[in-house]
Amino acid sequence: MNFTLIVCTYMRPNPLLNLLNSVKLQTLYPNEILIIDGSTNDETKAILESNKFQNLEYFKVPLEHRGLTKQRNFGVSKVSNDSEVICFLDDDTVLEPTYFEEIIKTYLVYPNALGVGGYINNETKWEKAAVDYKPTIYDFAFDGWKQKDGSRFVLRKRLGLDTDKKPGFLPEFSNGRSTSFLPPTGKIYEVEQLMGGVSSFRKSVFDTFSFSPFFEGYGLYEDADFTLRLSKIGKLYVNTNAQLGHFHDESGRPNKYQYGKMVVRNGWYVWRVKYPNPSLKAKFKWHAIVLVLALIRFSNIFTTIKRKEAVTEFLGRISAWIFLFFKKPR
Repeated sequence: MNFTLIVCTYMRPNPLLNLLNSVKLQTLYPNEILIIDGSTNDETKAILESNKFQNLEYFKVPLEHRGLTKQRNFGVSKVSNDSEVICFLDDDTVLEPTYFEEIIKTYLVYPNALGVGGYINNETKWEKAAVDYKPTIYDFAFDGWKQKDGSRFVLRKRLGLDTDKKPGFLPEFSNGRSTSFLPPTGKIYEVEQLMGGVSSFRKSVFDTFSFSPFFEGYGLYEDADFTLRLSKIGKLYVNTNAQLGHFHDESGRPNKYQYGKMVVRNGWYVWRVKYPNPSLKAKFKWHAIVLVLALIRFSNIFTTIKRKEAVTEFLGRISAWIFLFFKKPR
């Protein structure tokens, strides 16, 4: 299958170079690589001119096409006609050598797949669970594996606000567990959400679907919006053998106040894409989780050295939550 890699980047020339060096080592190499650069300087262009990669095309987008969703849609418009699959990667990821081989293999194993996601292998410490293992409130277990659960999920369990769905599926009150909660079993799992920075889709999908212009700039949760809409008409999968590392680079990220606003505002929008008319109980749980997570972020003032970030993100979350009662996103 001919396939294209699109990398949307912003002010991250060195992480991008690390990614492309890992692409060079792939057992299956992309038929084309499109770099869609929204940077306000020419450092990314310069580093690509001094480091050549086969099949690579570079596009520096003007202001009107800057922002993650706009850059992705711009990239899709530049894909060659003979490409069958479009892969998207964040610019701060590094691939294992068989990443693309495993992604393309999934489309051959599941011809009904509209999208296939990869698996981030450096963010969670998993352990195989014993046959007679019984999870505690402090653990998360799935398909014979376990990990220590984060404090946020432990508190949600205590308050009866934990998800009732498998990883990669959105409960009626939203706030589920992402595909990062799938264990490294080597299996292929069906899901209804993919993480955009490690995703791929059949090119034919983009005849009728595009990334929503609602998600401007950093585009938090744009991947959830796109894949939840797509899962209503077809199947999505995650191949846990298609592995890569995600090395979160702080450059190019919004300030914490704006980030906090996006968590709530964009989260509400994605929730209503999946559930336009949730039950009263689901509404109560969604709002309760917003407040619980905001208060946890506020408590970080006393538990981390980055107190200013904790305060500003808390204020962003609370201001966006209050604003929802006066004007909801459309």
